[in-house]
Amino acid sequence: MNIFYSQIIETLIVILVYGFILFATNSYINNALKSTHVERGRRKLIIKAVYLISTIAALVFMGAIWGLEQNEIAVFLSTILTAFGIAFFAQWSLLSNISSSIILFFSHPVKIGDMIKVHDKDNPVEGKVTDLAYFFVHLKTKDGEIVTIPNSVFFQKSVSVIGKADPKKI
Repeated sequence: MNIFYSQIIETLIVILVYGFILFATNSYINNALKSTHVERGRRKLIIKAVYLISTIAALVFMGAIWGLEQNEIAVFLSTILTAFGIAFFAQWSLLSNISSSIILFFSHPVKIGDMIKVHDKDNPVEGKVTDLAYFFVHLKTKDGEIVTIPNSVFFQKSVSVIGKADPKKI
């Protein structure tokens, strides 16, 4: 009876920490959205990704609390890490574009409304960023064309920000 009591307490602690992480992440991403003027769709994507990672971590901890063997947990984690590895290194996969969009959201200086130039030796593109979606960056050129660049390709190219967006107009 005493073992089950400690397992229940530890499970409740994991659930409370999990809830705190979700709340803190949601608050952080909302604040980042307000300060950088990023669209709601991008925010929801990032929140879902963090929720997924937090849920996996919480399940691993609860599995360890309730007696799963270390090798069983290791197999589970290696499967998850393999999927993420494929996402980051498979250039044309859908997972690669989604993971690239997460990295672009947090660490790339390009925002919606910016005028940019993508440095590509075969096909340089210059235009205004109209959308940063899950899979593509949308640029509107001076000629009015909409050019879509996969996030994984955009992540690999050099980009110059020619003009910053006016936050009041977004």
